[in-house]
Amino acid sequence: MFNNKGGEKFMQNVEQQTTSELTETAKANMSLWLETLGTKDPKKVAAIYTEDATFLPTVSGDFKRGKKGAEEYFEHFLAKNPEGEVTEEVIASMGEDAYLHCGMYTFKLDDGDGGRTTVQARFSYVWKKNGDNEWKINHHHSSVRPE
Repeated sequence: MFNNKGGEKFMQNVEQQTTSELTETAKANMSLWLETLGTKDPKKVAAIYTEDATFLPTVSGDFKRGKKGAEEYFEHFLAKNPEGEVTEEVIASMGEDAYLHCGMYTFKLDDGDGGRTTVQARFSYVWKKNGDNEWKINHHHSSVRPE
C-alpha cells in the first residue's frame, strides 16, 4: 500500500506558502490603495480599478461603474483628506488571478469645520490580475459600520 504522507505534507507547505504570498500581496495592494488616496488625485486612484469595476462607495448611495465612476466618486471623497487604516481583515483566494479582501477599516476625514471626524467602515474588495499581470480592483464595496 502506498503511503502519501510526504506528499500531503508537501501540499500543506505549498498551501501555506501560497496563503502567505497572497496575504503579502493583498496587504501590499491595500497599502498602495491607501497611499494613493494621499495623492488627492482621483485619476491615480481610479487607475487602480479595472475598466469594468463595480463600486459601492462608503459615503455615497450611488452604484459606480468602471474607472470613470471611481474617478467621479474620488473627486469628492479625496477633498476630505482621507487617512485610512485597516483594523481587521480576511483574505481569501478566488483562484490564481483573483482574491477577496474584506474586513473593517477606519478613516479620518475633514469634517468641513476645520476638524476631523472618524468613520468606521466595513469593506469588501475583489482584486483581479489584468492582462499585464497587475492587480486591479474589480469590485469595491464599503459601507459605514452600523452601531
